[in-house]
Amino acid sequence: MNNIENNKDVSGSLFRGRGGLRIIIAGGGTGGHIFPAIAIANALKQQDASIEILFVGAKGKMEMEKVPQAGYKIVGLTIAGFNRSSLIKNISLPIKLLESFIQVRSILKKFKPDAVVGVGGYSSFPVLRSAQIRGIKTFIHESNSFAGKSNMLLSRRATKIFVAGEGMEAFFKAEKIMITGNPVRQSIAHSNITRNEAMELLRLDASLKTVLVVGGSLGAKSINEAVATHLDVLEKNNIQLIWQTGKTNAAKYKALATNKKNIWISEFIERMEIAYAAADVVISRAGAMAVTELCVVKKPVVFVPFPFAAEDHQTANAMHLVKKNAALIVKDDEAKRLLIEVTIDLIHSETLQHKLQDNIAKLAITNADVVIALEIIKELSK
Repeated sequence: MNNIENNKDVSGSLFRGRGGLRIIIAGGGTGGHIFPAIAIANALKQQDASIEILFVGAKGKMEMEKVPQAGYKIVGLTIAGFNRSSLIKNISLPIKLLESFIQVRSILKKFKPDAVVGVGGYSSFPVLRSAQIRGIKTFIHESNSFAGKSNMLLSRRATKIFVAGEGMEAFFKAEKIMITGNPVRQSIAHSNITRNEAMELLRLDASLKTVLVVGGSLGAKSINEAVATHLDVLEKNNIQLIWQTGKTNAAKYKALATNKKNIWISEFIERMEIAYAAADVVISRAGAMAVTELCVVKKPVVFVPFPFAAEDHQTANAMHLVKKNAALIVKDDEAKRLLIEVTIDLIHSETLQHKLQDNIAKLAITNADVVIALEIIKELSK
């Protein structure tokens, strides 16, 4: 009870009134979970403005800032994920998980949802499991091409499972699966910003070939180190950088970029549609949403999958495109040696760029949020 009360300053009065359908959207931790969740929420509200939506995430995580910015209420659970690098830090996990279940029980009792939608991230598990125990309809969105263990466990009692693409029968019952693609932010899916406009907004030189470097909100060490050690090489090749460093060591990378006119640098890019519009080539991790957005914006990309992602799903995500000649890949442990060389070769080959663009464009899905929203509403009307 106290933990819910403590969220009043973030989310206002959480449990006011009773209008139409009530839906909880649970999960978060990274932009790859948060932005699709917000896209689904927006699509639900567009279909029926009376739908009341409450987000449930993890305290201290990115969703506690991004969800209220999007205009939605959120409650944060005192839950944490498994720490693979330091086992001693996991001692308190059982207590935090138990506390989260207690918090969720109170949330469900007060909000009385008609459905719960899980978008991934460890905060989704206690919410969906608790809802399933109480007979509340649950929906899962699995964004990756390799399903997480929590989603596989939750899928047994789920009403419907939304997936990005084919082949997910290996993880879920076929009759529950609906291929929808991954929801993309409307600002990206329907952007009409031109390259020249983007260059002007970023104060960059439109005559130079430009590489966008992104590695997630915390940053990608291998990508950042590869870029940092080759800044002079990039400059000599007349290549311009839009560099999202992530939070980790951001000050170090900004210092290296000082006085270099060919670099626009920030630890986080709020308006990704501008960065995408300006970029000729992209260097990126291979999280599900990064892959989805790059298909939508039709950019030639060099993926550097994070090798320690659960079940190595980023490599699976990247290889799905590589096998279709829609992207290039450099292994994480080879990034410092090969990444910039591969990127420069790509920048100088318009033929390869066009081939990758043509093939990645075929994989784009721009209406997943609407498809998911309509299916949820249809299931709740039964």
